[in-house]
Amino acid sequence: MKLRHLIMLGCAATFAIEAQAEIYKRVDEDGHVTYSSTPIKGAKKLHLEPLPTMAPPPKARSTPGDFPRVNSETQERRDDTRRKILEDELATETEALEEARARLKEGQDTPEVSKGPDGQTYRNVAKYQEKVAALQEEVDAHEKNVEALKTELANLK
Repeated sequence: MKLRHLIMLGCAATFAIEAQAEIYKRVDEDGHVTYSSTPIKGAKKLHLEPLPTMAPPPKARSTPGDFPRVNSETQERRDDTRRKILEDELATETEALEEARARLKEGQDTPEVSKGPDGQTYRNVAKYQEKVAALQEEVDAHEKNVEALKTELANLK
């Protein structure tokens, strides 16, 4: 019941501010509160302060009017330079990827072994798995870099 009254009060206050209407409040002998925009017998007029309002912020411009412009020839040179840098990075990263793959292959083909006190050779599986996992992480990192560089080159105009 109280929630309904609060909702009614909120609506009444909203409409009162928008329409600049007068609001009257009446509480009957059972404690029920009634709000109205027309005078009711036994009701008191409420004096509500207007809500503060603010002007909307000015629309932001993407670039200031006095921002220096770059002519198309200069921009094309910059884009060409950027493309050359990215292509060089891609070539370097591709080479590093191939080297990392070769190290991974070599690491997978070379098990970790140790000699026991009795002179027998034992495989150290945990050390082998750790070594291969580190080499695989290196390969994965280079693959991600190559993909990122290819995406960046594809996004150039």
